[in-house]
Amino acid sequence: MTTAPRICPLCEATCGLTLTIEGTKVTGAKGDRDDVFSRGFVCPKGASFAELDADPDRLRAPLVRVDGELREAGWEEAFDRIAARLRPLVAEHGPHSVAVVLGNPNVHTMAGGLYPSLLVGALGTRNLFTVSTLDQMPKHVSCGLLFGDPNAIPVPDLDRTDHLLLLGANPLDSNGSLCTAPDFPGRLKALRRRGGTLTVVDPRRTRTAKMADRHVPIRPGTDALLLAAVAHVLFAEGLTDLGALAGHVQGVGEVRDAVRDFTPEAVAAACDLDADEIRTIARELAAAPTAAVYGRIGSCTVEHGTLASWLVDVLNIITGNLDRPGGALFPLSATGRAPVPPSAIGAPVPGKGFALGRWASRVSGHPETKGELPLAALAEEIETPGEGRVRAVIALAVNPVLSAPDGDRLDRALDGLDFMVSVDPYLNETSRHADVVLPPPPPAQSAHFDFAFNALAVRNQVRYTPAAVPLEEGRMDESEIHARLILAVGGVPGAAPADVDRAAIARLLGRAVRDPRSPVHGRDPEELSTLLTGDTGPERRLDLKLRLGPYGDGFGARDGSGEQGLSLARLRERPHGIDLGPLRPRLPEPLLTRSGRIELLPAPIAADLPRLRAALARTARPGSLVLVGRRHLRSNNSWLHNVPALAGGSNRCTLQIHPDDAARLGLGAADRVRVTAEGGALEAPLEITDTVRTGVVSLPHGWGHDRPGTRTAVASARPGVNVNQLLDGSRLDPLSGTAVLNGFPVEVSPV
Repeated sequence: MTTAPRICPLCEATCGLTLTIEGTKVTGAKGDRDDVFSRGFVCPKGASFAELDADPDRLRAPLVRVDGELREAGWEEAFDRIAARLRPLVAEHGPHSVAVVLGNPNVHTMAGGLYPSLLVGALGTRNLFTVSTLDQMPKHVSCGLLFGDPNAIPVPDLDRTDHLLLLGANPLDSNGSLCTAPDFPGRLKALRRRGGTLTVVDPRRTRTAKMADRHVPIRPGTDALLLAAVAHVLFAEGLTDLGALAGHVQGVGEVRDAVRDFTPEAVAAACDLDADEIRTIARELAAAPTAAVYGRIGSCTVEHGTLASWLVDVLNIITGNLDRPGGALFPLSATGRAPVPPSAIGAPVPGKGFALGRWASRVSGHPETKGELPLAALAEEIETPGEGRVRAVIALAVNPVLSAPDGDRLDRALDGLDFMVSVDPYLNETSRHADVVLPPPPPAQSAHFDFAFNALAVRNQVRYTPAAVPLEEGRMDESEIHARLILAVGGVPGAAPADVDRAAIARLLGRAVRDPRSPVHGRDPEELSTLLTGDTGPERRLDLKLRLGPYGDGFGARDGSGEQGLSLARLRERPHGIDLGPLRPRLPEPLLTRSGRIELLPAPIAADLPRLRAALARTARPGSLVLVGRRHLRSNNSWLHNVPALAGGSNRCTLQIHPDDAARLGLGAADRVRVTAEGGALEAPLEITDTVRTGVVSLPHGWGHDRPGTRTAVASARPGVNVNQLLDGSRLDPLSGTAVLNGFPVEVSPV
């Protein structure tokens, strides 16, 4: 029996695990007490790692469709089939006839962080769809407009703040989102112990809300109205103070004018809150020595998601809490953009800013955001005849039949494709439509590095874990799968996968040596390439990113003392990670706006504010209901329902309703109910609970494992229902293209 460290890939907390291994099989997992970030914390998902890793339903070999049926095939046959089918299709119909669809698990793997952008580039398609438009895209858009970089997302300084205002998030169940923080519950308890204040705005009395000093049961979908009213109070009562931000911000006066109409009294009815409570929230925020406002999926996946995300940072800025300890700060990832010393550039170089709508979807004209189109529009792009129709799909670790609106329509659309490739370990509700399925190995057989989540972490740190056990015979490493897929769509399926990594390294080094601000400016890229370490192409690419990153050795250009000198070799010497210290103020480093300043009222935001003003007149019709989702600690979207250890307890697909609403509708605890909305109807067991406010019902996301042709025995035995089938995909936040998955009207009746 041996042990091995491993970073958990099952949620955004990225906790360190210690795996127990017998031979080549992982038999157990517990928290790694020596991990520099998580310090031994583990949740039920991480503790189930061994069971997930050994899931007998995981595919062990590629599947290829022959005479309408999927059968096992060899790897060469699978990639040859892809090349033979995709290249002629692109030649006849153009690159946009192929859509790439990316799922949430991609940001939880090393391969998913390195190869999808190369795949999209190799295809030359504009039809990129990701689950970001079912989740966090409003935050990317608002940060892109404010700071010039859609990935410059400030996170709350949980360990030092005195006051946390949290909207639409339940981190005790989700473990955090766009805020990478192992043991989020412990950090919130520490906030309370040191005398800090936690305010939670949520229509449900979640586990997080139960911990709060103040729980504000807002009407779903009105977060932007509440935040605008808080901003109004801060301006009206002279409670704004930019502090050290003053020289970095433009447009404060314009924002003051923009929120003038959003008084507490004006928004109170729409939010179903007391005006005095709104004023109290604003005054407490301003009075706190340090404070942070943090909004997540419940404030993003609503009709004003981008405006709500924008107002979160507006409040952090006008109270002087952005970019200061205890407020909201920009993390500095070890593989992120290295700060440029002033001596190297002289005057600051203006950024290019962030643009929306550089192209639009073919059918409904949805503008692109961050290079992506709304996933809710994929079905119509496949079904609608005409030039530019999507005829093929490459789906990477994604199950949009369950995660996107109107899965029934998408189910039919996928069945009508000319060709489909799915990279997925399971034959699930989406991959069952593929002509070729390429299964990655179990996670213990893959190396792990968090490219995305380190850039959202509440403490700067860096960790890398190699594969804990050898790659099983007949399996293919996930990175090699991606590389071979890129070669196949490029028409060279027989080329060496290492060529993909060599080309990526050459491009990055070529840019670096041409950049006068780079530590390797003017050097020979081929000579630098020979200095890279690592046993594989992905490791060499990681080494390159670390060495050119903010803590890297710069290939000898930096002195290697203190935090400098980071490389893959140094990181491998520290299997439990390297602590790079608390978050620090960084402005103006993260800013890429054309002005070089925070542009507080960007034109697209100003243009969308009339839509928010129109919402002031709305109040709920007596007896009406709206639906919200909910998180489970033992679940993560649609991809952990096949693990027996996570299938019990409170992880149930029930419709929650308040006792008063149940009584009014004549519903009993043992009833099954029919839920109807504009996109369809479904039946679900009822759960009567006062943890959800009146006028609101709640159904979790990611369920509906009852379609034929899948191979997920545990999930199929407890299928639940697909809440997104209640939507037809027409409700979108116009700025971000994000589907409105929360706060939409429904009707509930007994079956």
